[in-house]
Amino acid sequence: MRKADQLQALLAPSVESMGYVLWGLEYIQGRGAVLRIYIDHEDGITVDDCADVSHQVSGVLDVEDPISGEYTLEVSSPGMDRPLFTLEQWQLYIGEKAQVRLLAPVSNRRKFTAEITAVMGDDLHLTVDGQTLVVPFAQVDRANVVPQFD
Repeated sequence: MRKADQLQALLAPSVESMGYVLWGLEYIQGRGAVLRIYIDHEDGITVDDCADVSHQVSGVLDVEDPISGEYTLEVSSPGMDRPLFTLEQWQLYIGEKAQVRLLAPVSNRRKFTAEITAVMGDDLHLTVDGQTLVVPFAQVDRANVVPQFD
């Protein structure tokens, strides 16, 4: 299990007990490690919400001590260009565009902007330049929704 998945399992119950959705998290290791937590709520997220969750999560992290060494904890809203962490989140944004970075190229593409057309099993169906790419979800390194301003 990846460290980010372990942290998600550890922290989700605390965040959800406060009435928020743990949208996802990123754990960036190395010198100056960062644990970035994205929270969401149907009424939106305020700075006070982030501070409250940060305080709660800090307590859990202090007790459980899952991260050795120093790190910076960041809590924020996913924002309009929200990262996509799960298949369920991809499903929510069918018909929208996403910026996608893959671990390895699919059809000679590693970075691209695509329309999300379907989620079938563990595969994402994305339209790029009029062509459909079928991308295994496990190949996605990072993806963010592209905000639409109509």
